[in-house]
Amino acid sequence: MYDIIIIGGGAAGMSAAIYAMRGGMKTLLLEKLSCGGQAARTYEVDNYPGFWNAPEGPKLMEEFEKHAEKFNVEIKSEAVRDIISADGDVKTVKTRRNEYQTRTIIIATGASPKKLGVPGEAELAGAGVSYCATCDGAFFKGQDTVVIGGGNTAVEDALYLAGFCEHVFIMNRSKRFRASQVLMDKAKENPKITIYTDMVADSFEGTQRLERVMARNVITGEKGFISAAGVIVAIGISPENTVARKCGAELCERGFVKTDMYLATNVKGIFAAGDCRVSPLRQIVTAAADGAIAATSAINYVLQG
Repeated sequence: MYDIIIIGGGAAGMSAAIYAMRGGMKTLLLEKLSCGGQAARTYEVDNYPGFWNAPEGPKLMEEFEKHAEKFNVEIKSEAVRDIISADGDVKTVKTRRNEYQTRTIIIATGASPKKLGVPGEAELAGAGVSYCATCDGAFFKGQDTVVIGGGNTAVEDALYLAGFCEHVFIMNRSKRFRASQVLMDKAKENPKITIYTDMVADSFEGTQRLERVMARNVITGEKGFISAAGVIVAIGISPENTVARKCGAELCERGFVKTDMYLATNVKGIFAAGDCRVSPLRQIVTAAADGAIAATSAINYVLQG
């Protein structure tokens, strides 16, 4: 029997594990892949307080994991399929291989990149179409690459790719960018980056690999294409909410888990933290804070029970 089971090993999950172990709770962290979450796929982190030297995302998350291991948190690589008796005093977390009983659960399942849903996207995924610049960018070394999106992630990806690609094209569907002014200034000053506004991708084309991105100006309707070896789709995220939905946690219209100020869901003894929950900001620093709050709330729940 565990006091707390944490589902997800990203920044929120790792932070929760640290606080839970420091609180004397018997804790299990379940992560279906490898720990680190979206942060581990980030090229450079220059906004996490205290880490002024802008560490690579994977390196920062290694430090998170080492910190959790310092407190001997139990980490298992298993995908959670369901939660049985979610509203009971004892909850059962079911994976493909095992079942674990616990008093409380922290859902920190994160989010995954959104798809465009255009022709050729699914067919060329992994063959030029990617959602992670740091994962796949090296495949496009010395070649032209397109980044689709207007947020921080898209511009960060473009700056990263400009370090080794021949040229990088940023496509944004409007003139307004959600990226910070600092990042936009860097992109505009980089001679290897060209920014296209009011432009969307209608399809991806190529025989065995991506060869061109078919584009359209949303204002004039003019159509054309950009020849490219790779495209990074960076248009936002969708919450990983399967487990939360199955256990009866309330979701917002966009699918994110609703919580109160203590990060409790509407299901007794179940909390949510990080990118999977409703939040005005999704950054590593807010995920880590979420983990601390959720773990503290879970600890109080166990002690009061």
